[in-house]
Amino acid sequence: MTNLSLINSNGQSASIPSDQNGCCDDRTLEQLDLDSINDHLTNANATDIVTWAADTFGSGLLMSTSFGIQSAVMLHLVTQVVPDIPVIWVDTGYLPLETYRFAEELTKRLQLNLKVYQSSMSPARMEALYGRLWEHNDLEAFNRYDQIRKVEPMQRALNELGATAWLAGLRADQTAHRKTLRCIDYQSGRYKVYPILNWHSRDVYKYLTAHDLPYHPYFDLGYTTVGDWHSSRPVTDSDESDRDTRFRGLKQECGLHLPKSDEEAKSLDSSSL
Repeated sequence: MTNLSLINSNGQSASIPSDQNGCCDDRTLEQLDLDSINDHLTNANATDIVTWAADTFGSGLLMSTSFGIQSAVMLHLVTQVVPDIPVIWVDTGYLPLETYRFAEELTKRLQLNLKVYQSSMSPARMEALYGRLWEHNDLEAFNRYDQIRKVEPMQRALNELGATAWLAGLRADQTAHRKTLRCIDYQSGRYKVYPILNWHSRDVYKYLTAHDLPYHPYFDLGYTTVGDWHSSRPVTDSDESDRDTRFRGLKQECGLHLPKSDEEAKSLDSSSL
């Protein structure tokens, strides 16, 4: 057994027992004092938060990416601290050609330990059974689409890779739900870590520029967020939020970052992977 550092209820450094692979014992992880940890990390920068997560969760830590407009930020930030961290990419089968090429470019440049997951239901089978769900102008169809193509493969990935903690590039200024998040949180049996939660667009731009990192090619076409080819569009003057450009503005969250409760099921109808 080895020990990993954490912040206890008194705000002091403590330790977490871990196995020989550096992964924390699940029973101990359930006891983390998130209030104290979040208070302690209030003024920590993004790199410090990633370092804390790596020290705390060891081999149980992984991250996800959508290879979206600004995905290079999190991929670079995290791999500077944990070069071989497993990176989950949920490929819906409906991404633009440019996204696949962008993913290939970043994977080679950053030498990513990429883990690609897809729905257990092929696009052809889904369309045969349910039709082209994105053409329906109702939330039930959009939610079914997200569950099949995004949520199911992500949950399978987390389970198969033995994740105890998940790093994600969510920002508080993106959706109403994300404004309620804390830097370190607990959701559906796993810890969630958001290193750039309090960043704004200018912070993203500064990081990309400082490290000579690319935007997704669709940025030059007026997109501020991009998902599947059929459900993303460029931003317009009439849009109140970047998220209005996804799923006709009817949804803000695809469900990946919502705990499984009745209350948050409602937030599903309010998507960034």
